[in-house]
Amino acid sequence: MKAPRRSAGLLLFHHTGDGPEVLLGHMGGPFWERRDAGAWTVPKGEYEPDEPAWDAARREFREELGLEPPDGEAVPLGEVRQANAKIVTAWAIEADLDPATVVPGTFEMEWPRGSGRVQQFPELIRVEWFGLDRARSLIVKAQAEFLDRLEERVG
Repeated sequence: MKAPRRSAGLLLFHHTGDGPEVLLGHMGGPFWERRDAGAWTVPKGEYEPDEPAWDAARREFREELGLEPPDGEAVPLGEVRQANAKIVTAWAIEADLDPATVVPGTFEMEWPRGSGRVQQFPELIRVEWFGLDRARSLIVKAQAEFLDRLEERVG
């Protein structure tokens, strides 16, 4: 049996007068461009079995946002299994980040499918801070568990 694909990421959070906010990224590429609910994610990416998940989370942060991952205490949020069977591991770090400073990485794919044309797309088309309730309505369904775990740990 083929091992499930694995991704790792960092969920930034900070406190406001209205409670915690989290930084989510809207996925790039033609599949997601007209969607909102379910199109937002923890900045993350896939890694190979021989790479530690923590190292992958930090590497993917750099690749997806074009910024160094922040220092600070990493709060483990565990794993979730998404509908596509991918297992995602995440850590939360309290930090401030100005979304305007993000320089998203890119990926290539054949688009339209079967056309033979390879196009480049941003990994994330934008990043934004959201309160937990709004984030729950936008994030990939399985990843909402990360928001619940964060809320339990940092309130």
